[in-house]
Amino acid sequence: MTASRAPAEPEVRAFEATVESVDGREVVLSETFFYAESGGQPADRGTIDGVLLDDVTERDGRVVHVLSEAPPESVAVGETVSAVVDDAFRTYCARAHTASHVLYGAARRTCEELGYAGFDISAEKVRVDLTTAEPLDDADLVELERLANRAVWDSLPVSWETLPEAEARAVPGIAFNTKTEEGAMSGGEAVRVVTVGGRDEADADRESDAASAWDVAACGGTHVRNTREIGPISVLDRSNPGEGVTRVEFAVGPTAIDHDAAVHAAALDAATSLDARVGDLPDAVDRLRDEVDRLEGELRAARADLLTARLAEFPTVEVDGATWAVGTVDDADPNDLREPAEALLAGDGDVTDGDAPDAVAAVGTGSAPFVVAAVAEGAAGGDGPGGGGPDAGAVVDAVTDEFGGGGGGGPTFAQGGGLDADPEAVAAWLRDR
Repeated sequence: MTASRAPAEPEVRAFEATVESVDGREVVLSETFFYAESGGQPADRGTIDGVLLDDVTERDGRVVHVLSEAPPESVAVGETVSAVVDDAFRTYCARAHTASHVLYGAARRTCEELGYAGFDISAEKVRVDLTTAEPLDDADLVELERLANRAVWDSLPVSWETLPEAEARAVPGIAFNTKTEEGAMSGGEAVRVVTVGGRDEADADRESDAASAWDVAACGGTHVRNTREIGPISVLDRSNPGEGVTRVEFAVGPTAIDHDAAVHAAALDAATSLDARVGDLPDAVDRLRDEVDRLEGELRAARADLLTARLAEFPTVEVDGATWAVGTVDDADPNDLREPAEALLAGDGDVTDGDAPDAVAAVGTGSAPFVVAAVAEGAAGGDGPGGGGPDAGAVVDAVTDEFGGGGGGGPTFAQGGGLDADPEAVAAWLRDR
């Protein structure tokens, strides 16, 4: 078996080993410090005798190195080869992986009924999937980020050891499930346990260590030796990939620095626009929101007044003893017209004879003609055209029967859409019915 030594000795970046087998581009070495993809951490990058690796994977208990091209003659069974682990990528993965443990440790301190549902490292960000009693909100993300960065600042030691499975499962508070077992157990009965914080005294017993640790988990990945090596942690986003699961995405290293700089720049720009300090942005936004609400209310009122005035200009006709104001209206939808129509019928608007009509019928112009009918409360009743009194619903039904479409409503207000006719023709029909 050629298990990777990378998790136990993550600082090794160059080594020599004997070639045990070669199958096409696949090479197995007598020992290796390349990390094979497992448990959410990607495979190491690097070279063997100068040839780039395409992948490193574990298969049948052996670490298989997949070269990017056919191996040179120097990479032959029994030969000693020189291997180099990509330092930048290994360092990034170790920092990112430890950062995921630090973030989980922060979640231990903020979330109820916390559980672990997996993680993944990509080139730009890291994700951690958490199960929690309640979904996380923006305030939770801010607190997770604050606590995680405090743990980095506190320079907590990071250690690992291999324990019998039963002993590992008995460690208080250990994050241990089918997701974390991958890589941590590698098919054996021993479990690799990674502890962030706590075990910095040689004579401390394991139980008290685990209780005081920032985080403890079964894990087979590569890690830094101290949280200060992680650098800044910047929470980017959250989502819900499944019921009861919150996915937290964060960045470390240059991506985190660039993200935080962009957020700071945006905050400064917003503060300048609002003539406020960054710390006062919430109050400034609240004031702006109140002002927008006020202006929107005034705009709605002004628009309603304008539409009421437009309806008041409709010519009136007598239909079955009721006065109808009938016409077309531009730049409105059916819901816009209810309040203006009711205002007109209540006498808020001028009509030709100076009296409020008993009913109003408005036909909307544009690409989707519609009809709205409204009847004053005291005038409603009967069966519409030819009945004992105007009925908005009956009028709309008559229009849609004549011109297609559909709609509905009650005696005092109804609307219909999908009319297959010119709006002016519909208005003329309403006046002549």
